[in-house]
Amino acid sequence: MKKKLTALLCCVLLVFQLAAPPKAQAANYVYFVAAGENVLPLSDATMPFWNGGYLYIANSVFTGIGREALDIGRSRNDKEKLVVLYSGSRARSLWFEWDKNYAHDVDGNVYYPGAIYRNGEVYVPVSLVARFFDLQYSVNKVETTVNGEPVRGDLAWIRRPGNILTDKYFMDAASSVIASRYEAYLKEKEKEPQDTVSPGTSQVPAGVDIEGKRIYLCMTGGEDTSSLLDTLDRYGAQAAFFCTPEFLEQQGDLLRRMTATGQTIGILADAGDETRTMEEQLAAGNRALERATCGRTRLVRVENGDEQTVRRLREAGYRCLEPDLNRSGYDLRSASNADSLLRQVLARRGDDVTVWLADRADAVGLRNFLADTESGDNRCLAWTETT
Repeated sequence: MKKKLTALLCCVLLVFQLAAPPKAQAANYVYFVAAGENVLPLSDATMPFWNGGYLYIANSVFTGIGREALDIGRSRNDKEKLVVLYSGSRARSLWFEWDKNYAHDVDGNVYYPGAIYRNGEVYVPVSLVARFFDLQYSVNKVETTVNGEPVRGDLAWIRRPGNILTDKYFMDAASSVIASRYEAYLKEKEKEPQDTVSPGTSQVPAGVDIEGKRIYLCMTGGEDTSSLLDTLDRYGAQAAFFCTPEFLEQQGDLLRRMTATGQTIGILADAGDETRTMEEQLAAGNRALERATCGRTRLVRVENGDEQTVRRLREAGYRCLEPDLNRSGYDLRSASNADSLLRQVLARRGDDVTVWLADRADAVGLRNFLADTESGDNRCLAWTETT
C-alpha cells in the first residue's frame, strides 16, 4: 500500500517540476513549504523565518495550490492591517491584525503569537495555524543535492489530518521537486544585483574598530529577566534567553512576553545532570514552552557537555549555541563592563558577533551597552536558527 501511495505521490509532484537551469552558486540556509502533496515555489520574498522560537510562514501560502490542498483560505485587507484565515466552509476563522502581538477568533478568544509584517508580506506562526485548524505540521531536514552540492535547509510540511504518509516517505518522494524548486530559486537569484562584499566578511584591516555590527546577545533566563526585558524594550533591541526546563515550567507570563516582543527562547540543558538525559531535559522544556506559548524551540545551550553531545543534538535537529565571545566569566553590570564588552565586539572581524553572557548581566550593564551600540549604529538582534 505504501509503495503505491509513494508512486502516486511522485507522479503528482513531477507535475510541478521545473526545467533544470545551469549550475548556480549555492544559497544560504533556506526554508521550503509543502502544502498537502505540493512543494511550493521558493522565494526570498516569502521565505519562512524563525522568531521567538516560532516558525513564521507567508500568509500567501493559503492561496492557490495551498488553499486547495489545505482547504484553508485567506482574506487580506491592507487598509485595516488585517489578514483572516478561514476554513473552506468558513465555519472557523482566525484573525491577525499585524500591528498587534496576538490573533483572535470571532468569539473573542485570544491566541499567541500574532502576525509579523515584513517587507510588504504578512507572516503567521505555522504552529498556531495548524493547531487552530486541526492540521498536521512538521519540519524536516532537506537531504538532497543540486549540482553535486547538498541543499542546506528545512521543509515545513502542512497537511490535512489523516494523512498516512510518514515524514520520511514524503521527503523521499518529494526530493526531486525540492531540487527543482531550489534550482529555480538559484536561477532567480543570479538575476539579482550581487553585493561586492559577501555577508559575514569585512574589508577592514585586523585590529581596526568597525561600526554597524549585528550583535546577538545570549543570556540565561533568571531573576533579572524581567528588568532585562524592560531595558531591551526601551531600546527596541532583542536578545536570546536560554532557560532551564524548571524556568520554562514556572514563568509562563515572562515567556509570553518574550515571544510578543521578538525575543528568542532557547533551552539551557545540563549534560552533567545525573537524573535526566539531555533529550529528557529538552523534551520537558519544550512541553512547558508549548503550554505557555503554543510553540517549541530547537535552540539549545549545552552546559558541561562535550563535542559528542553537541553533535548528537545537531543530528537530532537542534541548533546548539557556540558563541563567538564567551563572556560567562565576566560581568555586564556597569558602564566599564559595557565599554569592555563593546571593545571586544568591535575588535572582531565580520559583521555578526554572537555573545554568551550567561547570568552575568543586569539592567544597568545592559542599558549602558545598548546605549553605546546604538550610538555606533550597531544593532542587537535575537539569535535564531538561521542567524
